[in-house]
Amino acid sequence: MHIRITSSDGIPIYLQIVNQVKYLVASGRLSPGEELPPIRVLAEQLLVNPNTVARAYRELEMAGAVTKRRTAGTYVSQRGSPLERRERLRILTERVDALLAEARQMDVTVDQVFELIRRRDEKMQPGEKQE
Repeated sequence: MHIRITSSDGIPIYLQIVNQVKYLVASGRLSPGEELPPIRVLAEQLLVNPNTVARAYRELEMAGAVTKRRTAGTYVSQRGSPLERRERLRILTERVDALLAEARQMDVTVDQVFELIRRRDEKMQPGEKQE
């Protein structure tokens, strides 16, 4: 599990951990049943206080993204996060917003963006010839 934190963006460290783990679950990079690093191990990797990681894990547990097994660790929820679809859509919404803002700056219409997406999707279909 690869998590990157920064102290310069104003987002609390525990929340950065929560958001990144949710992203990893929503994107499928963390599978149901997969164990998260122990609190102390992740705290050492990130060079943060173990209480910060413990708080993030509690938040993730309350959100249903992970489950704690008494003395056995913290695992990605078997049923998947109830936020999984919502989280994926949130991530994509942020990217669409950025794409639309950039398109406006370049005087590209929404219809042109849709056409570009359609063409790119056709090229990415399995069995299609890639350029």
